[in-house]
Amino acid sequence: MHDNPGEICSCIDFVQQHLRGMNAEVRLIEYDGTPSLLTLPARIPARVLLMSHIDVVSADPDQFEPHEQAGKLYGRGSLDDKYAVALSLVLLEQHLREMHQQGKGQHDLPFGLLITSDEEAGGFNGAGRILPTLDPRFVILLDGGSPDEVVVKQKGFAKLRLVSRGRAAHGSQPWLGQNAIEKLIDDYVKFRALFDADQAEGWHRTVNLSIMHSGRPGTAESFNQVPDYAEAILDVRYTERDDLDALISGLREEASSEVIVEARGPVFIGDQSPYLDRLLEVAPHVRLGSTHSASDARFLTENGIPGIVWGADGDESAHSPDEHVDLHSVQQLYDDLDRFLRTL
Repeated sequence: MHDNPGEICSCIDFVQQHLRGMNAEVRLIEYDGTPSLLTLPARIPARVLLMSHIDVVSADPDQFEPHEQAGKLYGRGSLDDKYAVALSLVLLEQHLREMHQQGKGQHDLPFGLLITSDEEAGGFNGAGRILPTLDPRFVILLDGGSPDEVVVKQKGFAKLRLVSRGRAAHGSQPWLGQNAIEKLIDDYVKFRALFDADQAEGWHRTVNLSIMHSGRPGTAESFNQVPDYAEAILDVRYTERDDLDALISGLREEASSEVIVEARGPVFIGDQSPYLDRLLEVAPHVRLGSTHSASDARFLTENGIPGIVWGADGDESAHSPDEHVDLHSVQQLYDDLDRFLRTL
């Protein structure tokens, strides 16, 4: 978890030692205190990169005690995304062993691994900093989808902070003040009108009011005071049919609140690639799909790198109290990846 960085470093060290134990060449890369591991072959024209991440979202301590039940592995990170790290390591070890038996080595492999530790925090110092320094021909992000569905499209996102300022007064005389919370709510209602809130699940833009509080940071709040400061966080998801800049401009024109863009990411659309064509040939049961969530795949879009998002099945339990991964689906994913990589 990111509130326990010591454990992230311990996990990275564990994986690094495991890679060295299989005689793999591995680089430890660190940006702003965020460690990642990279192991690459030398045959760049045929290079495929498998990406995964070790970090997880927060959870109760008992979720860090994994257990298996009815063919499913339960625990924080079982689905998002530690099974993928383990799968990648086993796959690399198997292919390395076969290379050594043939008198060859890691530099003869057609694929490498990138294991990051900040995907749940935005991926800016992992995939965001490392991918621009590489030139992979194709990236498989093992972090979503299912063995039967390859994700080739994900929504873009924006994290917006709305800051509203009013005028303080005693709560018994609200007419003497200007309520910053009420101004903030009015602005959110205006912005929400730009979205079709009544639509069911579908490929359209959405907005979620995720955080709201009043009172200036570091000051105590009082129930009998008209608040002169309030702010909210909006989680916007948008599609390739939307103009994010126009949405934000529309909000700024209509709102009295200050609108701050704290983070944003593009829509991910997996580029056409002969590697994807090859994968679909060796795994004809796989279909192409899309997801509403965002991931480190957006850095593929930003850097013009072809790729997909693929993963095991876990009943969409990521980040939930009963997070789990179906072990049969992990084996199926491993087998498909193994056949795909052998064709290269």
